[in-house]
Amino acid sequence: MSDYNWCHGPECHTHHTQDRIRGVKGSKVLRTKKIKAYQNKSMFGNGGGNIWDYFCNHRCLMDFVSKHTQAMLNIEPRTEALETPIDVVVETKFDWADNPYKTKVIKEVDNSEQVG
Repeated sequence: MSDYNWCHGPECHTHHTQDRIRGVKGSKVLRTKKIKAYQNKSMFGNGGGNIWDYFCNHRCLMDFVSKHTQAMLNIEPRTEALETPIDVVVETKFDWADNPYKTKVIKEVDNSEQVG
């Protein structure tokens, strides 16, 4: 497997920057950027690798997302809302001068342990 990937931004090869210019006088081109593929698999989990292994910058990433949004949503459509069970509890905390104050804290509830 190569240590490099080509940027997947659909317009990457059209951006006017010096590092994209390739070729000799008379036959120069703007070329898609080559990206070093780092082996850091932890940023987005699931062994999918790092998003920046495939896009040279945020602009190219957003160009890709804009172009392929509908296709990405068709992969895993959302037909109903997701919900996370919570408890809202009031906790007493202390400010910088050690004065107490109350604040609401959201805590997730694990319903899988409850027996019906």
